[in-house]
Amino acid sequence: MPEPLANPAELADRLTAAIRPLGSCAVAFSAGVDSSVVARAARIALGDRAVAVIGVGAALPDGELEAARRVAAAIGIELIEEPTEEILDPQYQANAPNRCYHCKTELYTHVRRVADRRGVEALLNGANADDRGDHRPGMQAANEHGVRSPLLECGLGKQQVRELARHWRLEVWDKPAAPCLASRIAYGVQVTPERLVMVDRAEQRLRELGLRELRVRLHDGPLARIEVPADAIPLLASADVREPLLRDLRELGFKRVTLDLAGFESGNLNTLVPVESLTAPTAPRA
Repeated sequence: MPEPLANPAELADRLTAAIRPLGSCAVAFSAGVDSSVVARAARIALGDRAVAVIGVGAALPDGELEAARRVAAAIGIELIEEPTEEILDPQYQANAPNRCYHCKTELYTHVRRVADRRGVEALLNGANADDRGDHRPGMQAANEHGVRSPLLECGLGKQQVRELARHWRLEVWDKPAAPCLASRIAYGVQVTPERLVMVDRAEQRLRELGLRELRVRLHDGPLARIEVPADAIPLLASADVREPLLRDLRELGFKRVTLDLAGFESGNLNTLVPVESLTAPTAPRA
């Protein structure tokens, strides 16, 4: 469990003190609030001996690479863009509940290569203390690649990380969580470049309505299941919004479009699979 809230300056000192003895590091970077805070702390603690690495693959939402460049520039940390090819991995394409393991294995393999080229010692990610109880097969990949999680090690949870991001005036301090596009595709439905584009463009269409927290889940069909906060449901259900939205999503390739009355819930596809499938370890890649 994360520790109680503390003064942001104290949190900053604790985090930078944890990173400083590492000597040098490569941060797996996404421009989300967690990895941005780790990158900022690494820059303060290690200066030019810290670099950020972003994996550029098919599941990266449109606009996120540009955001990563902007945030890294504001932090003052060098950003290294590494093309990744998880989309070519049949195990990733199969989209079992351990899909994230295969994606993170690809990512951390590239981050390690960058670290080796640069003579960098430590690999860091943005996992925080609130991630411990969640379904995170990517953490197995992190462990196998020797990746450190300074936020988790310092006992910092999501709320503390956001307070620290605001303390450092990072533009992402209130950015909603933005996991990769593959996380929108229901387990068992194959991940393809075409489906990732469908999801990305559908979510962009919803953002044009002023929404920030949202998901377009892709189920077999293909069926789009839209999740937005409960107070935004009347907006999408109104005829003047519903009809053009339905038309646009059908043009993207969705045959059915539904609105989830339960509202927005991050990670809710995990509730659709047996617990044993979520907890079973994955055999390491050969």
